[in-house]
Amino acid sequence: MHRSVEGNSLETSIDLTAGNERIIAGETIAAISTPAGEGAIALIRVSGVDAIAVADKIFRGKEKPSRFASQVQHFGEILDAADRLIDQVMLSIHRSPASYTGEDLIEISCHGGALVSAKVLEACLRAGARAARPGEFTERAFLNGKMDLTQAEAVIDLIRAKTDLALRSATEQLEGRLGEKIRKIRDELISLLAHIDASIDFPEEGIAPDEGETLRARLDSVREKIAELLATADQGRILREGVRVVIYGATNAGKSSLLNRLLGYDRVIVSETHGTTRDTIEETVNLDGVPIRLLDTAGLRASASELEREGIARTEKSLQLADLRLHIADRSAPRPPHFDEQAGDANEIVILNKSDLPENSDWKNFRALRISCVTGEGLPQLQKEILARITRQNLRPESTVAINTRHRDCLRRALEACDRARAALGTKLSPEYVAVDLNEALRAVGEVIGAVDVEQILDSVFGQFCIGK
Repeated sequence: MHRSVEGNSLETSIDLTAGNERIIAGETIAAISTPAGEGAIALIRVSGVDAIAVADKIFRGKEKPSRFASQVQHFGEILDAADRLIDQVMLSIHRSPASYTGEDLIEISCHGGALVSAKVLEACLRAGARAARPGEFTERAFLNGKMDLTQAEAVIDLIRAKTDLALRSATEQLEGRLGEKIRKIRDELISLLAHIDASIDFPEEGIAPDEGETLRARLDSVREKIAELLATADQGRILREGVRVVIYGATNAGKSSLLNRLLGYDRVIVSETHGTTRDTIEETVNLDGVPIRLLDTAGLRASASELEREGIARTEKSLQLADLRLHIADRSAPRPPHFDEQAGDANEIVILNKSDLPENSDWKNFRALRISCVTGEGLPQLQKEILARITRQNLRPESTVAINTRHRDCLRRALEACDRARAALGTKLSPEYVAVDLNEALRAVGEVIGAVDVEQILDSVFGQFCIGK
């Protein structure tokens, strides 16, 4: 770790030149980087100080990998401990620092069978590497200064992206767009602190802190920029997780049928038997570029079954967390006494299903969207209404810069600290009080990009990755 002091402010960051306790000196890691199962090609990665030595031990070709030029693939064979052939492969060397991790890195492309890729990995481990933890390759890239923490998080967002906008957002974050905004905020805070701290620590030099409106204006500019990023939190959640749309209603109203229709395939068993769906079933659909998390829930009714009652309890919990509710009823059946015509609100769409059957007179002149899950009638109108409601709630992502939950927590704390500093200025307290709050804001902003000692944050971020990334 290193510390740089400007006045009495303390800036703490990861000292990339001295290494980090999370990377044990001399450890070389290996993992299969492609998904489990069969495929045309599997990729095995090895990273660390002994990565090239591992390659020399297990690879047989025209020359040793240690003699290879960087970023050039070579054909050869991988051998086991008894010098028996495991597979014919392509192997490339990526020397430090010009590699993904910033360390010596080798990549082995073998045939994509589950057994053969496992055997190649086993050969790497026998030659001196250890099995990598989830996300450890990207973690090393961060710790070795190849990317900041927002860029590291963008890697997992890129892998999980379900829409074009989510993909574009992850790509721009990976390129450093969000990190650049955070660094500008951080630089402005450091500049503020530098002036305040200099006036405190070196009064004999006659350095006067910014007074009154000038200092407040500079601080207000920082607060506005933090608030602008915080305003993207909901859009960030939608990009990464999708809009939570819960389908609910009485049993046999057609909830599962509607889910199947919106998905475009039969995902859920549909039956006339009451209580068929007893648990919450979730699937994601791309609706005009917006990721929609559709939740099919257990039908609402009084039940003697303990299992069904648990399903109903889960339905009620899902409704509390929903961004949008689809309340569905059977128009061919009598209208339930509790079904109020005004039940729908801005977050709820009332749907009458089974328009292919005669409508019960109870529903005459009842305002609702009428659909048929059998014929598909009314479904295009329902999709348009879902998108319209999402847009009205500002849940439809439009900007590619959007923070995640961790960023929101850091920036919320930073904004609160800036607000306290602003209040301290208003009461004409000593500059030391302002400096304390600005130091707290600086640390919170630094956590976003990993410019502080964030051991627990790193565990949380990289623990989401798959092994080999």
